[in-house]
Amino acid sequence: MSTVILLRHGKSTANGSGVLAGRTPKVGLDDTGRTQADKLVERLAGVPVAELVVSPMLRCKQTVTPLATALGLSKTVEPRLSEVDYGDWTGRELKTLVKEPLWRVVQAHPSAAVFPGGEGLAAMQARAVAAIRAHDARITAEHGDHAVWVACSHGDVIKAVLADALGQHLDAFQRIVVDPASVSVVRYTETRPFVLRVNENGGDLGGIVPAPPKKKGRGKKDAAASDAVVGGSTGR
Repeated sequence: MSTVILLRHGKSTANGSGVLAGRTPKVGLDDTGRTQADKLVERLAGVPVAELVVSPMLRCKQTVTPLATALGLSKTVEPRLSEVDYGDWTGRELKTLVKEPLWRVVQAHPSAAVFPGGEGLAAMQARAVAAIRAHDARITAEHGDHAVWVACSHGDVIKAVLADALGQHLDAFQRIVVDPASVSVVRYTETRPFVLRVNENGGDLGGIVPAPPKKKGRGKKDAAASDAVVGGSTGR
């Protein structure tokens, strides 16, 4: 199947404010975030992006706008890639939230965490992974096995998708770091996902582009595409 670039939105006006913005409307990018969005065009210049799928939150739409303009692509809005619904925690200061008993659950046992008036982290992972896999299957069918696409979402959402791809329990997802404007890359195959990048903040991304498909008989698939390299990859 195809390759997805999991892009976290650029730095927002809420990042660093000490407040949990969550799904608060109209939280956009700050000056740093806008610069990060502009630089994405150069960072992905060597990558043949087939589609852009984006969370409905403003900061995600703003992050991919320069890239969409440069590539001449439209944005497919996917509600299942939206920010965690933090419910009653939305808009509260982090320094007060750390005193809540639920805070320790979020840190140590996130699969059991359900935000008051909101959703649980396990439910978030289920809807996000389902969305990524559904779009990946659709894009593969429309553009071929070697297509590359971008999904722009949020920190905890991307961490949850990566935990699934890595075969980790959700309770281990707090070990993963996903910075603003970072990219993480997953290539899904019939057998397993391959995690190619995590929290990449710069550098050449050309190496994530799949090699041209080998010629096969009609209707035949390359079974080796799902195999891991014994001894480790030797690079491209």
